Amino acid sequence: MKTLKEILSWIIPIAVGLAIAFLLRTFVITIARVDGPSMEPNLVNNERMIVWRQAQIKHNSVIVFDAYGQDPAATTKNTDYVKRVIGMPGDTVSSKDGNLYVNNKLVKQNYISKYQRTQGTGNWDLKSLSARWQKNNGATKVPKGQYFVMGDHRSVSNDGRYWGFVPKDKVIGVAKVPFWETNKTKRNNVNNLAYN
Repeated sequence: MKTLKEILSWIIPIAVGLAIAFLLRTFVITIARVDGPSMEPNLVNNERMIVWRQAQIKHNSVIVFDAYGQDPAATTKNTDYVKRVIGMPGDTVSSKDGNLYVNNKLVKQNYISKYQRTQGTGNWDLKSLSARWQKNNGATKVPKGQYFVMGDHRSVSNDGRYWGFVPKDKVIGVAKVPFWETNKTKRNNVNNLAYN
């Protein structure tokens, strides 16, 4: 009997700890890794991030989402993308000469260089982009419950400009860079630029 109590005194705390870790990972936070250059210079290939599942999504939030079913190139489930939210539900979004406009207001993009803003961006609005999309063809505004996202390195990013919007139920959470990663400016550009 004494041996059983000793065994249980070890097993129960371990089981409780594992259950708490599982619940945290499922409902609160998880870890994600950047794959590719589309979020440079603020996030680089193989950089790890903490993803807050319950965080409020705002303009400029960096989110992680499952692109399967949204991007035709994402052919398997759990193909996670990391992008920046440019348009919220009801927003109009357009680009002219490397300048980004949300609801006809110029958006500051101090988090990327002029080169990253202008190369490969072109002049467009949602209506002209959506003419090529498989879903939401002809859209002029971001639909309810969806987001328009772009990578920070616009010339290499496969993002909403090419395949459309991200439904809220595809979003895993909002990415935050921990203090031990990268430098203060880049952390700020990921962690602190979100606004309503």
